[in-house]
Amino acid sequence: MFTGIVQGIASVEELTSKPGLTTLSVRFPAERVEKVSIGASVALNGTCLTVTRQEADCLSFDAMQETLSRTTLGGLKPGDRVNFERAARIGDEIGGHLLSGHIHTTARIVDIQTPENNRTLTFEVPRDWAKYLFPKGYIAVNGASLTIGEVTDSRFNVHLIPETLRATTFGELATGDEVNIEIDSQTQTIVDTLARMGYDRPPS
Repeated sequence: MFTGIVQGIASVEELTSKPGLTTLSVRFPAERVEKVSIGASVALNGTCLTVTRQEADCLSFDAMQETLSRTTLGGLKPGDRVNFERAARIGDEIGGHLLSGHIHTTARIVDIQTPENNRTLTFEVPRDWAKYLFPKGYIAVNGASLTIGEVTDSRFNVHLIPETLRATTFGELATGDEVNIEIDSQTQTIVDTLARMGYDRPPS
C-alpha cells in the first residue's frame, strides 16, 4: 500500500526491452534507497513495481506488457523524471489517502493555469471513469494524492501549491501530456454499489 505522498523525483537511466517485458533502471536520491531490498515495492508515477536489482542508487524494475500498455510507463525514455514513493510501513503517517499502486486509467492534460503561487491543471479522463469524479473527492495523479477541484463532464482540475510542485514532476508537465490515474477505492466502491442497486439509471 501507498499513501499518495510523493517522496521525491527519480530519473530513468536505461530501458531494456525484451518480448513482453521492459526492465527500467531508475536513479533515486541516495538517501531514499537506504535499506531497500530486492522484492520491495516502489510506486513510479503511481504504478506499483517490484525491485529486481540494486546498484548503488539505481534500482531496476521489470514491467510487463500489460503494465506498459495500461499506464504511461510504456512511453518513458532515458532522462525522463518520475514521481516515486516507497511502500508504506505499519505505523507510517497517512498524509494523503491509501493507494494500491494499481492504475485504473490515464488522463490527458487539457489546460494549465499558473496564477501567482500556485498551478491549476485540468485533466480529461475516458468517459467510463467520469462517474467516479466528485468535487472535493480524492484522486491519485501520477502517484500523488490530490483533492479534486471542479468537475465538468469527464474533466476535472486540481490546484497545486508550491510545495507540491517542488516535490513532484507536476511543474514539468505540459498540455497534452498523459498521466496515470488511480481512483479512490472508497469512492469506487460506493458508486459501483449504488449502480448495482439501480441508482445509476436516469430518471424515467
